[in-house]
Amino acid sequence: MKSGVSSFQTDGTIMIRHGVVILVALLWFSTAEASQCSINGLPLVKNISEFPLHNYGRSGLSHTTIAGSVLHGMKEIEVWLQTFAPGCRTPIHRHSCEEVFIVLKGQGTLYLAPSSHSKYPGNPQEFHIFPNSTFHIPVNDVHQIWNTGEHEDLQALVVISRPPVKVFMYDDWSMPHTAAKLKFPYYWDEKCYQTTTRKDEL
Repeated sequence: MKSGVSSFQTDGTIMIRHGVVILVALLWFSTAEASQCSINGLPLVKNISEFPLHNYGRSGLSHTTIAGSVLHGMKEIEVWLQTFAPGCRTPIHRHSCEEVFIVLKGQGTLYLAPSSHSKYPGNPQEFHIFPNSTFHIPVNDVHQIWNTGEHEDLQALVVISRPPVKVFMYDDWSMPHTAAKLKFPYYWDEKCYQTTTRKDEL
């Protein structure tokens, strides 16, 4: 009888320990995930080389949000660092915010449709972009950035207004604006976006 009780107590203790381990693991995972979206405890001065880089399913892209609305609580602007491998490009898209690019290295082409306020973008203008060049994208002008170089990455610092960004994507330059597909929250905001804390900008 005593051995049966002892066996039961031992089994029960093992089950409790397993339960505690699982609970601790779940709590750690949820805390770690939440900390990636928390603006509390972030240092004032940060090392960009320590920021996480992701391609969000787009081959050749490397993106990091240096200072963002969803990730860091920014109210008026958002800053990204983006790197495009040779041949990599953004979708044809537009957004209801201003956007400024500062090219740090590499070369490429900016395609911009300044007539975006007609029924469809139309044929875009082409602009060569290069190291130390800078350009801005007017609100709702359809555009695309393309690393048209063969050997070097294109890297740019990007600043947008009115975050978080809402992106309307086009299949081609003749696609009507009414058919453009809205992507919101955008890929790098999906994990931490809270519907209760964001306002509609479009």
